[in-house]
Amino acid sequence: MTGRANMSRFCAVYGGKVKKAMKVGTFAALAFVGLGFTVGSMLNGCKSAPELTSAEAQALIQAKYDQNPAEGANIYVDDLGMRMGVTDKYWDRTRAYPNKFWADFTLTPEGKKAIKLADGGDVIKWRPESELDNKFSIIVVTTVANHLKAHDVQDPQDDAGGKGVSFTEAVNLDGVPGPLQDIAHNPGNRLSSKRQAEFALDGGAWKLVSIE
Repeated sequence: MTGRANMSRFCAVYGGKVKKAMKVGTFAALAFVGLGFTVGSMLNGCKSAPELTSAEAQALIQAKYDQNPAEGANIYVDDLGMRMGVTDKYWDRTRAYPNKFWADFTLTPEGKKAIKLADGGDVIKWRPESELDNKFSIIVVTTVANHLKAHDVQDPQDDAGGKGVSFTEAVNLDGVPGPLQDIAHNPGNRLSSKRQAEFALDGGAWKLVSIE
């Protein structure tokens, strides 16, 4: 009888502890499973940003340029350019001045088809400061209007705003007569510039924010 009583007390004490331990273990397991489900749901809800390739960035930049009105290209014309323009029959000297380094040049019919002057007229007033002044220049504008072009677009880089892209912005001379393009390639003309475009996510898609 004594042995049975001891066994009953043993089971009452340690059996209860075992049951409690099993309950705690079960709750812990359920809690762990629940935590895993919550973390998994959070990870599934965090979708990764779509990739932005250099080709996609170029397309967005070019689309922006194409939205702007087409414009004629500004061409810097110095003494060399003036002489080339005479040879190419874009303008002729129609008046000389006593100091021998001033002159007026009138646009030819061919010149009027190719360029416009800033003042809207047809006479180039060549007014250097001296015979040795090789810095005097004028600006003419092509009658052919084009949109700027984006090329040499580099791979997008992460930055504080989203993505930054370095590229080259170039003046488009398509349709401009060859001799006038030659003048445009003389020293002093700037036909391309380095630019930086910034992109940000908008509704899950990359959007062009600015060009600097």
